Amino acid sequence: MTKPDLAAAADTLLGQWAATTRIAALPAAMRPTTRAQGYEAAALLADRSGSSVAGWKIAATSEAGQKHINVDGPLAGRILRSKLLQPGARVPLSGNIMRVAEAEFAFGFTKDLPPRAAAYTQAEALDAAGSLHLSIEVPDSRYEDFTKVGAAQLIADTACACWLVLGPPVAAPWRDLDLSTHVVRGSVNGTLRAEGTGKAVLGGPFTALTWFVNEAATHCGGVKAGQFVTTGTCLVPMAIAPGDEITADYGVLGAISCRIA
Repeated sequence: MTKPDLAAAADTLLGQWAATTRIAALPAAMRPTTRAQGYEAAALLADRSGSSVAGWKIAATSEAGQKHINVDGPLAGRILRSKLLQPGARVPLSGNIMRVAEAEFAFGFTKDLPPRAAAYTQAEALDAAGSLHLSIEVPDSRYEDFTKVGAAQLIADTACACWLVLGPPVAAPWRDLDLSTHVVRGSVNGTLRAEGTGKAVLGGPFTALTWFVNEAATHCGGVKAGQFVTTGTCLVPMAIAPGDEITADYGVLGAISCRIA
């Protein structure tokens, strides 16, 4: 694949995003077939979007999630600043085909983690993560059936990124907690819909964080201070509809809410 081919893929996906329409798959002439090509197309998508990159997401952090979309491992994607919302915000659902909300731990970076030959350790990843945030993701796909297109095309579509509601830094001493066993509860209109723990994300959010910084260093030019990464859903994704009030309760770490519009 040439850079013009991948740029055409980025433009095609951006066109679907803007029009809230879907394609079965990218045309063969511009279709990435490797993870590296997918990440290159995703970078071009972000560059051509007119929005800066606020942070990152990880998709398919659980074995069940990987099986559901037929991939063999997690995927990283960019969160555009134009899609970042504050707690309590109204999240547009018009045209969204996934129609789910996910509760996720996110980490804010205070140090750059650039590409390098040696893998980053968990200690290094945590040292660069200066803050923990609560978040609710409302993902979407530009494909008619995101379970059939494969990892490379999903990565090109920035890993089903769409809206993210991101809370402020958590005040509680989160580094002292075992986030892999930390319980998270998701409610819709005050009714408990799902419950899980941080173990759902690659065994724990710290493990997911470390996976991400190495994936970004390998394929995405690294991570910049001021960015964040949200590490994948701790819950079975909750079905949502316009008018719903969504709350993710993280116990001693706090809670975060939004309304679906």
